Amino acid sequence: MSRPITIERPLTPGLLLVLGGLAALGALSTNIILPSFPRIAADLGVATTELGVTMSVFFLVFAFAQLLVGPLADRFGRRPVVLAGLTVFVAGSLLSAAAADLATLTAGRAVQAAGVSAASVLSRAIARDLFEGPALARALSLTMVAMAAAPGFSPLLGGGLDALAGWRSAFGAVALAGTAVAILYARRVGETHPADSRVALDLAGILRGYAGLAADRRFILPALAVGLLLGGLFGMFAAAPAILIEGLGLTTLQFGLFFAGSVFLVFAAGLIAPRLAARAGTATAALGGLALALVGGGMLLVLGAPSFPVFLAATSVFLFGMGLANPLGTALALAPFGDRAGLASALLGFLQMGGAGIGVALATGAGGDPAQALGAVQAGFGLAAVLVLGGSLRVPAGPVATAIAGRSRLTRPDPVAK
Repeated sequence: MSRPITIERPLTPGLLLVLGGLAALGALSTNIILPSFPRIAADLGVATTELGVTMSVFFLVFAFAQLLVGPLADRFGRRPVVLAGLTVFVAGSLLSAAAADLATLTAGRAVQAAGVSAASVLSRAIARDLFEGPALARALSLTMVAMAAAPGFSPLLGGGLDALAGWRSAFGAVALAGTAVAILYARRVGETHPADSRVALDLAGILRGYAGLAADRRFILPALAVGLLLGGLFGMFAAAPAILIEGLGLTTLQFGLFFAGSVFLVFAAGLIAPRLAARAGTATAALGGLALALVGGGMLLVLGAPSFPVFLAATSVFLFGMGLANPLGTALALAPFGDRAGLASALLGFLQMGGAGIGVALATGAGGDPAQALGAVQAGFGLAAVLVLGGSLRVPAGPVATAIAGRSRLTRPDPVAK
């Protein structure tokens, strides 16, 4: 297969805004409603804990929908799939806003997830369409900053909307955000996948494509590392209310400000990541970030959260490491697969949401001290990620990957660091 043409464009603020918006919508639509859970439960006549099903269904649908979005975008182009997905997302947001019972709210969240999966997957695929080498690492780093900012600021925004206009206004806000991103995308980006680079849509081919990616160490090892890292991050989101509000006595406003402040730490790491990659190599810099995330989780596991400064120190180390490793690991996974960017991005997203779901379940269901349970998840996942990504530097591609992909050679130098 011939290598697809990369469409060169300058990395303008407008383009970054669109890519960041596409990447951030999923996290925004999830975390913005967390401060409203007690009021939602009261209005719908259910226990607050029962609302956990809305998050579980969202992650489940989000994970599996991505596996369909990638092949569709590789066959029909990015533009129709992005715009259709955003339309579905807006419809799901409006259905959630109008929900009068838990079943309707859960259905609305499922529709939201199905639509927003296209935005998340294709933000990465579009970046791969437009850039390569250091420019790809920089674009993904800055895009991941936006993805991290959404869960950071959204609890603060959601709490304010809930106080001013009720919990339904949060769903209205994300519907408006989805509409705005669709308009900006249509005007500023448009189609980035040339017609002569598109592939046929057939089930057997899709399954072979996913099997080939899963067997190719250049993809699967950094992708698994990123998925494990996201498990630690989303585990923190889920466990933080019990640790900070119930355990340390923070108010809802202080809780929101903590997450908002964490965005700047991730932002700084995202700016540093491409420079470290240029000096040390992408994989080495990503390993350094994973090692920091492991240290942060280990601190929390050993110390717990006896005070807010201790929790802040441990999570700061973890978040800075995550801010370094997440975009660089993503770049490593996607860079060799320009001809299958949609498929690769879809499988990467599936692994990310799978890691997120497992991390949430372990961090909130382990019992005992919630801070140490979270530390165990972050440290355990961090150690596994270091071992997995470290293996990508040592283990040659095996004959299974070669046979599935139909290639005689799968190994080559780091395509991102060059």
